[in-house]
Amino acid sequence: MVRIVMLQIGAAFVVAVIAALIGGYAVGISALLGGLCCAIPNAMFALRLYVGTLKPDGASPVTFFVGEFIKIALTIALLGAVVWFYREVHWLGFLAGFIVVLKSYFILLFRS
Repeated sequence: MVRIVMLQIGAAFVVAVIAALIGGYAVGISALLGGLCCAIPNAMFALRLYVGTLKPDGASPVTFFVGEFIKIALTIALLGAVVWFYREVHWLGFLAGFIVVLKSYFILLFRS
């Protein structure tokens, strides 16, 4: 799990650098923020599942579903916070960063 989260954060930085080279500094920051809006909740979810496995009974389905709800709520909150506080957001870069990190999860799962 940690490997996948670290690779997602790495993908966020890679897409930010590419976006900055193509569109400039503000587009790169927007892409980085979009990617982190996806990677940070995934990291929190992985941490919650790991802590759940340390219990004597192990992780339960409730741990998973509560963690997934928190992940979705945190994603929405981070997206809203970026839009609220970073007024110079470039939507194409922001969405590109978010989508690349979101889809990198599936690619990384099938990688050996």
